[in-house]
Amino acid sequence: MNDLTLVNNEFLRQFEVHIDDNLARIEYSEQERKIFLTKISIPEDIQNKDFEEAFIIKVLEFIENKKLRVVPTSPQIASFVRRNRRFKELLPVGIKL
Repeated sequence: MNDLTLVNNEFLRQFEVHIDDNLARIEYSEQERKIFLTKISIPEDIQNKDFEEAFIIKVLEFIENKKLRVVPTSPQIASFVRRNRRFKELLPVGIKL
């Protein structure tokens, strides 16, 4: 799953991954060096735990490389960050999951 090509669609404010004819996306809102990850949508054809985790990792690594902070408001993404200590350092000061 490391071969996912992540697209940051700034116009629609979403991260996208195209697989065949399917589009998986994570919607976001950006404010003052913080990205709020608000919703994740994965089509049923490609929906599985491995894909979801690989997609979230790709997005969090993109945010990390941009030196931004992340506020996961989507329950699935918040749960992932809670389970993966590596990404907790991306949270803004004072935000605990």
